[in-house]
Amino acid sequence: MDSSNAAKVQDELLALRDANPDGDLALDADNLEYISSAGLRILLRLKKANPTFKMINVSSDVYEVLDMTGFTEMMEVEKAYRKLSVDGCEVIGQGANGKVYRLDPDTIIKVYMNPDSLPDIQRERELARRAFVLGVPTAIPYDVVRVGDGYGSVFELLNAKSLCKILQKDASQLDYCVKESVELLKTIHGTVVKPEDMPDMKEVALKWARDMKDELPAETYEKVYSLIDAIPTDHHMMHGDYHIKNVMIQNGESLLIDMDTLCQGNPVFEFASAYNAYVGYGDTDPNMVADFMGIPYDLAGKFWRRSLEEYFGTTDKDVLDTVEKKAMLIGFLRIMRRSIRRGGKDTESGSRVIASAKQHIIDIAAQLDTLML
Repeated sequence: MDSSNAAKVQDELLALRDANPDGDLALDADNLEYISSAGLRILLRLKKANPTFKMINVSSDVYEVLDMTGFTEMMEVEKAYRKLSVDGCEVIGQGANGKVYRLDPDTIIKVYMNPDSLPDIQRERELARRAFVLGVPTAIPYDVVRVGDGYGSVFELLNAKSLCKILQKDASQLDYCVKESVELLKTIHGTVVKPEDMPDMKEVALKWARDMKDELPAETYEKVYSLIDAIPTDHHMMHGDYHIKNVMIQNGESLLIDMDTLCQGNPVFEFASAYNAYVGYGDTDPNMVADFMGIPYDLAGKFWRRSLEEYFGTTDKDVLDTVEKKAMLIGFLRIMRRSIRRGGKDTESGSRVIASAKQHIIDIAAQLDTLML
C-alpha cells in the first residue's frame, strides 16, 4: 500500500465498508508486504469511519511500521505468527495451562491448551519479565508462534535439562537436585514484589475454601477458613507450581520456566502445591505422580522430604511433620475442589479421591492451630 495504488485500494475498502455498514471492519494483511505513509493515511480514514476497525495477520515488517508510527496504540493490530509443529517432539513439562516441548537442543516451546490464549501468553511474558528484572533466573520467551489452532511461546534454552530429567536418568543425583531446587526456591521466596504485580495466593486459597463450604462439615470448614484467613498478607514471590519439571539446568545455572502461575504470599501455599506434585496427587493412586514425574512414587516422596530438610535446615521429624501437615491441609483442599469441579463425584476413582481428601482435611484441621511456617 503506497502512493502507486493508494487511491484504488481506498476506493475498494470504502466500497466494502459501505456494502456492510452494520458490520465490524477487519483488514486481513496476510499478503501485505509493505505500507507507506499513503497507506497509513488510508488506515487512519478507515479507523475514523469505523471505530472497531482492526488489522489481522500483519507481518513483522508491517507491524514494526505500525508500531513505530503509533497505529498499534490507536487500533487493534494482530500480528501474523510463524507456524511450528510439535509432532514427534519430546514433552518435557506439563501444567494446568499447557505442555512444554523440546523443539531441538537449543529451543523449547510452551503450547497453550486454550486456543484463545494470546492474553494468557502476554500475561505470562509480563510475569516472567517482572521476575527476571527482580533477579530471579528465568527463561524469557522470545517469540510467539502458531501451533495448530493454538499458540505457543518459544524459549531459547541451550542444551538445558530439567531436574526431573536428571533424576529420571540417575536417582543417585537426588541430593544434587534437591539442593539446586531449594536454592532457586529460596531465591524466589526471598524476592519482594509490588502488591499489584502478582495475584495474592491467600485470596485464591480462601476462594478454594469457600467453594468447599457445602462439602465439608461445618466445624471443619470454619476451622480451615479461619486458619487460612489468619495468614498475614505477604508480598514475597512464589512460583505457584514449583516442582522439578519446572526447573531447568543450563550451563550449571538453574532457570525457572512455566511462569503463568507466579503469585505472592506465605511459602505455605508453595509447599502445598509442591506436596501435591510429589505426594498428594498419588494419595489414592501412586501412578498419578509416577506418570507425571516420570520417577517412582517413593523417590518423589523422598525428594519432597529431603527438600523440606534442606529448606528449613533441620532433620527434626516433628518439625518437618508439622510443616508437611500445614502443606497437606491446603493441598488436599485444592485436590478435593479440583476433583469435584472435574466431575469426580460421577466416577468411582474420583469419588475415592474426594473422600480421601475430605478425610485428610478433617483430620489435619483438628490438629492445627496455625498455618504459619
